[in-house]
Amino acid sequence: MSDNKKQIVSLRMNTSDLRKIKDLARRLRVRESDVFRFAIRSTLRKLAPLHDVDVKGRELIAVLIEYGAELTSYFELDAFQLESLVNGDIGDAEKRVDRADIELLAMAGHQESYVYMKLKELKVGGIGEPQGLVGLLKQYLFEKYAQQQESMEH
Repeated sequence: MSDNKKQIVSLRMNTSDLRKIKDLARRLRVRESDVFRFAIRSTLRKLAPLHDVDVKGRELIAVLIEYGAELTSYFELDAFQLESLVNGDIGDAEKRVDRADIELLAMAGHQESYVYMKLKELKVGGIGEPQGLVGLLKQYLFEKYAQQQESMEH
């Protein structure tokens, strides 16, 4: 089959989400199917690093910083599943994401008070920074991995 051909896909949605799709389509004056395609394409673009099985470990930090808590919560991924997805068969320790950080990501959607406590122990965030759990987790991971990656490249 050619990649340019379209296929009909059936999916189940709760009434509330379907109502939102209908309302959005009506407001934008487009078809509901256009809203579905937009949502899917937009999500696939945001999760692009996960499409490539060769992208592993620290290379996934950017997508994990943005969407890790949502992914683990929505797909009910535990730390073991997330570590397998992220680190897989990476042998180079410098390219791996620490197990403790993967556990924080896995728990972010389920056990927020524990994650807050761990981030406080790591002295993440400052006084007067009401950025919430996801914001603190993003800050911690960015400081640890993204800035570390930049310094390794220079």
